[in-house]
Amino acid sequence: MSFKSFEDLRAACLDLPGGSDAAANAVARRQDTLTKPQGSLGRLETIAAWLARWQGREMPKLDAVKVFVFAGNHGVTAQGVSAYPSEVTVQMVANFAGGGAAINQLARVAGAGLDVIPLDLDHSTGDFTQVPAMDEKTFLAAVSAGYDAVSKDLDLVCFGEMGIGNTTPAAAISTALFGGGAEKWTGRGTGVDDAGMIRKITAIEAGLKRHADSLSDPIKIAAALGGRELAAILGATLAARRNNIPVLLDGFVCTAAVAPLARLHPTGLAHTIAAHVSAEAGHRRLLEALGLPPLLDLGMRLGEGSGACLAVNIVRSALECHAKMASFAEAGVSEK
Repeated sequence: MSFKSFEDLRAACLDLPGGSDAAANAVARRQDTLTKPQGSLGRLETIAAWLARWQGREMPKLDAVKVFVFAGNHGVTAQGVSAYPSEVTVQMVANFAGGGAAINQLARVAGAGLDVIPLDLDHSTGDFTQVPAMDEKTFLAAVSAGYDAVSKDLDLVCFGEMGIGNTTPAAAISTALFGGGAEKWTGRGTGVDDAGMIRKITAIEAGLKRHADSLSDPIKIAAALGGRELAAILGATLAARRNNIPVLLDGFVCTAAVAPLARLHPTGLAHTIAAHVSAEAGHRRLLEALGLPPLLDLGMRLGEGSGACLAVNIVRSALECHAKMASFAEAGVSEK
């Protein structure tokens, strides 16, 4: 998919399939026959129905699960918003390739494939305190790269990111979409000190002021204040929806990346589950604003798709119970 304009992308975001009520209802009916009190597996039951709805299958499957980690660099790091230098992005991509990162271990345990997709790491986005992070062409190229990464044969996808400084664009997008001031959405990211926090908040406020003319449009917000990896996650999440693939979202940056889709379409994120709530300050508030209750709360703040990948194991457990538990009739167990 090659999006030619903001309007082209907007049209795609407004034309979303609704999922299969029939498949979800079939799961609910089967759940009520299994050897347990009705509803006693809690969210495991609703996860099974969610899988069915978005896969369009009365019996979901998880044969093809993949984690996508998109990587990008950010011009706003010139404002001293990160504890680490930008070259760490490239170094961590090499670490992913060598199998040495947390996401490599978590993907293996979850039975998930891993694709790491660097996005023009030799060229940072613009410093959004001075210029738009991305012009229309650059933004749409990143969205299209994310869209094209997601093949139609996948059963479940996880999205993650790597990009030094990217909690600053995430906080800027969150502020622009939901208001409340930069301080409400800004956290310590990679571990900046108090002076670094002030620099982050100041940079976000400067970006919001400079791009005030774009703040009524979620797509233009994502271009002016975001990053290539955030744009790619937006595109990948859109592709998953249009190809009937359920999505596990990772932490603050990933959630901020897809928030524009929720602002454009009232059920834009219905095919997603928030895998966890991270320790980054704005993430819990953002999930609440989006109406996405997290599965896990483990104090994680790594990124890389780590929380999303960890939740694959929960989704697999939900499906195993749904598919392999006996019914009352099969087990010869008396119902109430």
